[in-house]
Amino acid sequence: MTKTAVVTGASSGIGAATARRLAAEGYDVVAAARRFDRLEKLAAEVPGIRPVALDVTSQESVDALAGTLDHCDVLVNVAGGAFGLEPVIAAKVDDWQWMYEVNVVGSLRMTRALAPLLIGSGDGVLVMLTSTAGFVSYEGGGGYCAAKHAQTAMTETLRLELYDQPVRVIEVAPGMVRTEEFALNRFEGDAERAAKIYEGVAEPLTADDVADVIAFAVTRPPHVNIDRIVVRPRAQAAQHKVHRVLS
Repeated sequence: MTKTAVVTGASSGIGAATARRLAAEGYDVVAAARRFDRLEKLAAEVPGIRPVALDVTSQESVDALAGTLDHCDVLVNVAGGAFGLEPVIAAKVDDWQWMYEVNVVGSLRMTRALAPLLIGSGDGVLVMLTSTAGFVSYEGGGGYCAAKHAQTAMTETLRLELYDQPVRVIEVAPGMVRTEEFALNRFEGDAERAAKIYEGVAEPLTADDVADVIAFAVTRPPHVNIDRIVVRPRAQAAQHKVHRVLS
């Protein structure tokens, strides 16, 4: 039987790239996100992809997706994002709540809903897309860093709690990735501010780079667990140390 992979946040960026890559690896891919029109376009372009509308902040939506599955071998929790770069003392509470609800609670909802199927597959794989922001904090990143630290903690806890189950728990933590929407969404559509994040960096990571890492980890033999992969562009030595060539 062909294996099934569920990818959240699949309407753009890393989620869409991961859906494409896992389909190329021979998986039946359930591409899930809020923007169903984008998913339909993706499915029309890539054989092996089934689009499903999903809002990870809605338990009803998560349960509806889970109800369409009779088996699941892989879950890739990609849905997430960042809002704002205000200092903590000037933070917008709504932004922090949104980041926690999508990145952390959304991943929790999906993991709880599909865990029985992952265990029942006999070789389940749970991938949590986190961030290097989950290890090192930076000015202006308080809300996003807090959410990603929580997501990392959840991943580590899951690995301990599922140690005797046939499920591999994998964390993929990218550094600087340039996608079409991440920074733009963070700055509420301000393209100039978004562009400055990558200013002078010749080759930030792409969504395809991260999808390649995810596919590598997922397709290891069943006894091989990649606990964590931290992937950065060569130009980024650490969270605060990035090689930029500015004119």
